[in-house]
Amino acid sequence: MGDWWAGATIYQIYPRSFCDSNGDGVGDLAGITEKLPYIAKLGVNAIWISPFFKSPMRDFGYDVEDYYDVDSTFGDLQSFDRLVGRAHEFGLKVIIDQVYSHSSDQCEWFKESRSDKNNPKSDWYVWAEANADGSPPNNWESEFGGSAWTWDENRQQYYLHNFFAEQPDLNLHCDAVRNELQNVMRFWLAHGVDGFRFDAVNHYLHDPELRDDPGHSDSHPSTGSCLEQLRETMNEYSDRFSVAEVGGDHSFRDMVDYTLGNKRLNTAYSFAYLELDSITPQQIRQVQTRWEEGSDSWPSLTFGNHDSPRFSTRLADGLERQQFAHLIHAILLSLRGIVFLYQGDELGLPQSDVAHSKLQDPEGIRNWPNGLGRDGARTPMPWSGAEQNGGWVEGSWLPVEPSHFSMSVAAQAANPNSVLSRWRQLIAVRKLHPALVQGDVTFLDCPDEILAFERGYEDEKLLCVFNMSGQEFAWTLPGSDEAEMVYELVDGSSTGAQLPPLGGYIVRLKAG
Repeated sequence: MGDWWAGATIYQIYPRSFCDSNGDGVGDLAGITEKLPYIAKLGVNAIWISPFFKSPMRDFGYDVEDYYDVDSTFGDLQSFDRLVGRAHEFGLKVIIDQVYSHSSDQCEWFKESRSDKNNPKSDWYVWAEANADGSPPNNWESEFGGSAWTWDENRQQYYLHNFFAEQPDLNLHCDAVRNELQNVMRFWLAHGVDGFRFDAVNHYLHDPELRDDPGHSDSHPSTGSCLEQLRETMNEYSDRFSVAEVGGDHSFRDMVDYTLGNKRLNTAYSFAYLELDSITPQQIRQVQTRWEEGSDSWPSLTFGNHDSPRFSTRLADGLERQQFAHLIHAILLSLRGIVFLYQGDELGLPQSDVAHSKLQDPEGIRNWPNGLGRDGARTPMPWSGAEQNGGWVEGSWLPVEPSHFSMSVAAQAANPNSVLSRWRQLIAVRKLHPALVQGDVTFLDCPDEILAFERGYEDEKLLCVFNMSGQEFAWTLPGSDEAEMVYELVDGSSTGAQLPPLGGYIVRLKAG
């Protein structure tokens, strides 16, 4: 029996915005537990829960104050244990974030480290002397803009932060830090989690020589050996899954490195589709082929997450959004890979329009009005219509987007042709046909507007054809008298000489 995660579908939950069980306007762990029947009905194999650890929430949980505890906003350890137990009853695996590149500046580790230069944790973070003129030690910049160094009066030194100043970088060159993080892993593995999504892996290790950029502030060559140590800890428990988040200028190179052989992580979470403002068949073919030819690990595929504008707004480019969402889902579930689905994308939700006065994300506030920001993809999940404010109290942490009311779970569940209903149909097709999960991929030469490929496994061969344009396109199903229809995106996609806009199909080809 193969690994459970090979070809799995994983549902990402942003807990603040998923389901509020106690009416305080913020989602919580009990709310996730309440909605597990809904998630199970999506047909996914696992859930990934974004950070819920104790935190001052300067970056909404990606600034961890206590790695061993649940923030009271979301519940407590008992509510987490109930969630895990209930998820397992539904056959759902549970994956959680681990943030090891940095902590919160309110973490006790950092408080001790900054107290002076000679305490037991003095080297748990990245400290450096100022230049002779008092300036930072080098030209490294934060991911959120400005210098990656902040002066600390207590130590009379600069500390490194690749993100906000409230997120000081841990020093993973220090053995004591790695040992502590391994203990953190064991703690959550003992609580029953089935895997980890490791945040910002390319920022784990800094250049000890502190050389100027370009090329020295991330993706240190020793990162792979660090991941091997973490993997050894995971191997103390059976059947656990690991995925790396890898950004930066050398993300593909790093993704291959961080998943090398069977000693590092199982897969890497690709930004390839998250950073695009439009999508073409050629781009999909290029991304998939590059991974298949460059790595022996499973690719991970996604078009949306909590940091990226909603794909139906970002990529649709004037196309009918609901049908475009259906097309993207059909492509995702037809390609070879581990599929990550961000909450609300199964509804085809567009990006929310959050007024400046309602913004919560510090990056979005800092960069307003340039860019869409991150809050627009983080607004509360619409469970019901306007009469119930989507299932949320008035004054929730972010406002429910009014345009989402008509696209709520309640509204779509009753419509067999909705994006939600079609997702459920598609994932059922994926489960019925091993070729869509385990099969080889062979891309076919075809017009620029068309994405076509075959999936083959044992004695099954499927042909997947998708018209990614908004125009009707001349196309005839080859060997149609010998092909068995498996799924159509638009009724009539497989008949006649024209492929409808955003249409397509999956057919089983005759053996031989």
